[in-house]
Amino acid sequence: QVQLVESGGGLVQAGGSLRLSCAASRNIFSFNAMGWYRQAPGKQRELVASISSGGSTNYADSVKGRFTIASDNAKNTVYLQMNSLKPDDTAVYYCNSRPPKIMWGQGTQVTVSS
Repeated sequence: QVQLVESGGGLVQAGGSLRLSCAASRNIFSFNAMGWYRQAPGKQRELVASISSGGSTNYADSVKGRFTIASDNAKNTVYLQMNSLKPDDTAVYYCNSRPPKIMWGQGTQVTVSS
């Protein structure tokens, strides 16, 4: 069973940047694609970015142009670079396969102050 550990969250002012990391216990691209998801208080979890084993990326409209997903297959790690952060980006961020097939990790909290 794959285990996922997210890190890199924190408190940042609007306009700031954070880089999230997701370390997996084994080869993540056996799932073909990995994604970053987020869940804000009172809202459903949503997919914000994904990357395929071939490197193709997709982004939700709300983060397009501000977030960048990348992977280091040798390290079984997926990253999410978040720039120009907005208060609406406040959420717990999780990584998982796309579609999600792995037990969810604990996530990492991102809080953007105005």
